[in-house]
Amino acid sequence: MKVKPGRPVEQFIAEIDTVLQRLHNIPKINQHKKDKEINTVSYDNLEYAIQSSQSQNIQINNIIKKKNYNRLIKRLKYKLKLTNTILRKSDKSKVFHLGKSEDYRKKSDKYMAKTQAYKCLGINNPLPDLIKRTNKYLFELRLAKWITQKQYEKLCINPNELELAHLYYLPKAHKPGTPLRPIISGLKHPTVKISKFLDKLLRPLFDKMASKTSVTSGFELLKQLLEWSKINLHQETIFCTMDVTDLYTMVPQTEGVLSLKKMMDYFKLKQIGGLSIETIIRLSRFVMQNNYFSYNGQYYHQIRGGAMGSPLTLTIANCYMFFYEQQIIKQINNSGGLYFRYIDDIFIAINWPTRHLFKQIDRWNHFDENIKLLENIGSMADFLDLHIENQDGQLFTTIYQKPSYKPYYLPFNSIHPLHMKKNIVFTMLLRAIRYCSTFQSYLDEREKLRIALLLNKYPNKFIDEQFKNVYLKKCNIDQPLNHNNYNMYRQKVINTVIKQKVPIDYRRSIFIHFTYCSSMKTFPIKFHTLWNKYFGESPINEITPILGTRNVNNLQRRLMYTRTNVS
Repeated sequence: MKVKPGRPVEQFIAEIDTVLQRLHNIPKINQHKKDKEINTVSYDNLEYAIQSSQSQNIQINNIIKKKNYNRLIKRLKYKLKLTNTILRKSDKSKVFHLGKSEDYRKKSDKYMAKTQAYKCLGINNPLPDLIKRTNKYLFELRLAKWITQKQYEKLCINPNELELAHLYYLPKAHKPGTPLRPIISGLKHPTVKISKFLDKLLRPLFDKMASKTSVTSGFELLKQLLEWSKINLHQETIFCTMDVTDLYTMVPQTEGVLSLKKMMDYFKLKQIGGLSIETIIRLSRFVMQNNYFSYNGQYYHQIRGGAMGSPLTLTIANCYMFFYEQQIIKQINNSGGLYFRYIDDIFIAINWPTRHLFKQIDRWNHFDENIKLLENIGSMADFLDLHIENQDGQLFTTIYQKPSYKPYYLPFNSIHPLHMKKNIVFTMLLRAIRYCSTFQSYLDEREKLRIALLLNKYPNKFIDEQFKNVYLKKCNIDQPLNHNNYNMYRQKVINTVIKQKVPIDYRRSIFIHFTYCSSMKTFPIKFHTLWNKYFGESPINEITPILGTRNVNNLQRRLMYTRTNVS
């Protein structure tokens, strides 16, 4: 739905001009007092001016459209409810998926019975008790001087701001039978502060520890594979991908927390971020043992594994897998193979007979009763978004798309900033150049991309312009690609160092959000012009204004609900 402001952007800018002029006219005072004044008064006024003007703009000009839109939404909701239909985003592909409520219930019951990870508490709400226990636990840690007063104040919780987590499922439409992925949403759960705090401390350690055996994208694996294949790829080389079954729920809580202790012992650390190792273990154990949630009118306690949705769960699962896989890695490396893992997905390239690899996987499946590996072995493999083939000793790679893939991108006529649409073309074409090992496969992928963009209303002229921009400005390709020069330019693109994102200094930044609409395209440029007009030579220019956009509620936000009522 398009949102057009009731007043022109020039009038809006004039109002911001007045606010900035007042801000500029604040007399000079000492730095501490100045910063406090800016943060508490002037910036609030600035943000309020933008928000209030935006809300007026949206409300004035869209009353009629909004009535029609709301009427349509109500009819759709009624139809979904009448037919007991659940609307969800499918896992990974993110397209709409319609499923019957009864099917969801049966699959949920089957999953809970299989994992034995959840204990039903009936209709007794555990939230009030959990709030008391969390604050009491933190207070006791403070009294015993396990944490500082500052850390205590950062982690303690306000009962009025909390909600119990809730469970919902995302359908894996790309897999046979459409199994469900459980997600426990706990953004306001009593332990989420502790979970985020610990994850921020521990995840960088894991990334450092596992840097030689883990990847975070198909492109990272591709670079490793290209280097390895120069001397190790033969006609008999086989590829193997393995999936760890239900990793998050199958990691035992006690052993999972102990794997964090192993990681800290690996680095010979006695404390991290001012916390002793014992304190980190205590807090991690508390988070893992206090995952409660609601689902389908009942309350549950997770007694095995961690909540998929809790920040700390990923780090614990990764640490547990790291120490599990060390024997496998050593065996693969000793045989001249290649081993990498991304969370619960494992990739192996090895010069073993297929029968021998099957035998070894069976042996690995007996290392730990909680870890079960499901393998796929052959001369070709799909890992993340990368397709790999051994073609008589030659490595062939291209883009892999799941069977449930739909050619859907952000529509060109959607009310989003233009740079987002340009970035889609750039990212997808850059991936095609990186992944496609032959010129013909690159041409095929480029045309698939063009057709998908055309289906999403992107003008052909715009697509050509962005393709040219990728070649000339982003990849330094100064001549048309062909069979003769493709490999040279592709290698050049692969070797290009990716620029690291500059971290944001939150103490010297002000964030200003506005609802983006077609008439506000020039607002960011005009705002920065005004800012420089008043503060270009002022000490306040040390503060960087960062503009962000909000989007209006779309069908996904209006129609999909993950929470069910608890009686």
